[in-house]
Amino acid sequence: MRLIKFCTVITVWVLSIAFIQAQESEVSKQLELLEAMKEVVISEEKDALKTDVENINDRYDSNLITQNEAEELKQTAAQKHALNIENRLAIIENKIALLVRNDSVEVLDEAGDRFVLRIGSEEDDDEPFFYIGKDNRSRKYDRRTTSDFVLAVGFNNAIIDGELGDDIYKLAGSRFAEIGWAWKTRVFKETNWLRVKYGLSFQFNGLKPKDNQYFVDTGSETVLETFDRDLDKSKFRLDNLVVPVHFEFGPSKKIEHDDYFRYSTHNQVKLGLGGYAGIKLGARQKLHYDDMGQDVELKEKGNFNTNNFIYGVSAYLGWRDTALYVKYDLNTIFKDNPVEQRNISLGLRFDMD
Repeated sequence: MRLIKFCTVITVWVLSIAFIQAQESEVSKQLELLEAMKEVVISEEKDALKTDVENINDRYDSNLITQNEAEELKQTAAQKHALNIENRLAIIENKIALLVRNDSVEVLDEAGDRFVLRIGSEEDDDEPFFYIGKDNRSRKYDRRTTSDFVLAVGFNNAIIDGELGDDIYKLAGSRFAEIGWAWKTRVFKETNWLRVKYGLSFQFNGLKPKDNQYFVDTGSETVLETFDRDLDKSKFRLDNLVVPVHFEFGPSKKIEHDDYFRYSTHNQVKLGLGGYAGIKLGARQKLHYDDMGQDVELKEKGNFNTNNFIYGVSAYLGWRDTALYVKYDLNTIFKDNPVEQRNISLGLRFDMD
């Protein structure tokens, strides 16, 4: 029961911070877009001035205006486009200033100075024992650590005696999912090519046996046996709580302002190499079959002779918020089975950074 409460609190915490971070990430992307628009404005006005000058020269070549008139028209055109650049850039700067001034999610309490998420309270204290938020503080000049929500989905299977177990488990039917929260810290002070990414994740690894088989715990080992009826579904799932750690490599863009700067990896290629370790939260099996016209669903929770300590290696290669993600458990799925099986997963990872 305590474990369920703990998982519930962690899940609410992850989803709540994900909402806040999504808002901040959106602001960051808007700031990048506005910075890029400055260059577009200057380029557009220069091209427009060039077109005006060419038209004036054509009129002069056709003897429609004198040389003095042409020079005056060119000077007027140059002044006009210079003012256009100044005014348009001022508009963009005002938008940037507005975003910077209001860059946080403002769900304020009565004092109007902080965002608060209350999950229960101590018996004799009105203050929440679990608090998310921040006091109104001045912006940090350099923020070396950021955080983001992590979601991964894809296909799961097992490596059995060094080979993929697709002859035993359904290749497309066996799936995995991961949900969590990760922090990313810049390793070096003056450059951002290397980051350490670490966090907390729930992993759900599913296996669907082929040939009408299901898992049976004999006490000494867990084996696959043929079910005595035709199975519509046979699914086995392991739920884990792990701490992933990755070294993330890749270029980044430095965005500088008067009172702060940030490194952005949003539009850059990222490579992450690392691993994870944690504990098994549970193992369960679901069977679905037809019994004389009635749909029957059997759900079984148990140990199934599975390992309680989870550890493995993982990597991702991505761009923007999406990456190709692979992870491999170094621990065996079952403790005492004569044939070693290890989970392997391949899919997509989404980091809201």
